[in-house]
Amino acid sequence: MKALPSDRMVYNVRAIDLYSGIGGWSLGLKLAGVQVVNSYEWWKPAIDTHNANFGGELEPVDIRKLELADLPDDIELVVGSPPCTEFSYSNRGGSGNISEGLKDLVKFFEVVDHLKPKFWAMENVPRVEQVIRKGMADPKHVLYSFRHLAPEIDVFDFSEYGAPQARRRCIATNIPLDIIKGFGAHVEPRTLGDVVQSLSAGAEVVDPVWGVRLPIGDVTETQSEPPLRGEELRMNRDAKEHHPVYNNMAFPDPLDRAARTVTATCTRVSRESIVIADPRRAGEFRRLTIRERAGLQGFPITYQFFGRSFAEKAKMIGNAIPPTFTHLIALAAQGVKPEQFLGFAAAGNALQVPKRVAPVTEPDGEGRTYPAKRAFRAALPGFRFKSGMRFDLSNTVLDGGTQWSVRFFYGPSKDIRQIDLDGEVTRDLRRSPWLAELLTGFRRELARAESFLVATSPNGLQEAWTKRSAGIGPFEVTDKLAALAEELHSRIEAELDPSDGPLLADYIVTVASGGGPVDKLVSRGKLERNAARIIAGIVVGEWFNGLTWHCEHKAAA
Repeated sequence: MKALPSDRMVYNVRAIDLYSGIGGWSLGLKLAGVQVVNSYEWWKPAIDTHNANFGGELEPVDIRKLELADLPDDIELVVGSPPCTEFSYSNRGGSGNISEGLKDLVKFFEVVDHLKPKFWAMENVPRVEQVIRKGMADPKHVLYSFRHLAPEIDVFDFSEYGAPQARRRCIATNIPLDIIKGFGAHVEPRTLGDVVQSLSAGAEVVDPVWGVRLPIGDVTETQSEPPLRGEELRMNRDAKEHHPVYNNMAFPDPLDRAARTVTATCTRVSRESIVIADPRRAGEFRRLTIRERAGLQGFPITYQFFGRSFAEKAKMIGNAIPPTFTHLIALAAQGVKPEQFLGFAAAGNALQVPKRVAPVTEPDGEGRTYPAKRAFRAALPGFRFKSGMRFDLSNTVLDGGTQWSVRFFYGPSKDIRQIDLDGEVTRDLRRSPWLAELLTGFRRELARAESFLVATSPNGLQEAWTKRSAGIGPFEVTDKLAALAEELHSRIEAELDPSDGPLLADYIVTVASGGGPVDKLVSRGKLERNAARIIAGIVVGEWFNGLTWHCEHKAAA
């Protein structure tokens, strides 16, 4: 590695890397001139990746059982990223086993307390900020005995420090945070487009962060997945643009800003998946390649990933810490001032492809078949009202067959309720002369829709959904029901006398309240504003749920 300029006042700092993963800490430190004496990790694929890129011979180790006496001496910097799974809000809705996760935090602090390095730094998910703060302030907490370490703690967005992705993580350290934050003003922002376009530019690839250049043939992990098709494309778009509870996302992901967080696990139909318009195939959309994911995490184009599959490589990259940020921490620990920062390319010119090149792992494709009990759930287009309120079509797979039903959900996202669509509302509506006449006149449309459905069956619909047979799929049924409800809504609006509007609104609120106190119905305003559309959805939903079309399932059961 080339020597760094003498005016940086870089010393021969010795460091160890705990929970090292694939080397996000080690790479950033080494490119800053830090000597990483040893790294510790338990997951074999991550160790293989670490060894290949750094020429090491690490073996898996259970860090929780690591003997403090076996640690190297004269360590001036301890860094690491204890497993975040139990602390992450994405793990079982934030209900991970906190006490289990604390074991790794305790071990990290034990190592720091034992070695007494000049500096140390830990990275984890944002939730850990409060875990550490509360733990070190509570005499009954397992972290209380480490309060003398007096960490500075804050949450950083790594996109502000060189990574082309918005990734918020907690940093606990004894390095002054003001110094680390100061580097943000001297880092050039990078975008998703910078990464994607650099890898599709032509014969030579220039790393958008580290500046290293390679012939396109020497850049690994550039294989693209097949483009999203049909149901996959729709599910991705709906999950991002029309999610019933969460905020909308752009689809496809915009190239002119930092990417969303690269995750360790996602599928071809995941809301979390980053989906781009394919720069080489107009009108097609795809997920990211392994190399694009790595670039968003700040790994240079020279880095190799030794996973046994596409999914395993995606997992190791998604779990890593960007070496762009660890590089800045290493500089701060060595006394480099933010204004002395020369840019990542100043260190990146020393990068080379390691002797061992990672084997090719074919990207994922659309599944040929899916599990027989594959779940389906989709909101009816035009009948989703945000904040959890929507009509949807879903399946219930039982031993005797599959039941399909339309449901209506309403209420705030933390208290979503449901109206049973069992025919009672439609029977009640027929007591109104003008609604009864309108519903009678709508029978022809319902009959046409039923003729469409008899071309399949509840079990046939499930067979199509699991790709075991061709035929009508559940999204086609969803769209048919939405179109039916939209037509009924148009007729209601056309026939609705202005004086009947408040009566419809009051009726829907009464149905939703279930006989309880109406004044405590949080979603009342939204129910009132959408009363005519909700009535149309209920009528169509109750019609569908009561069809003899379902008898196949009932007979089999």
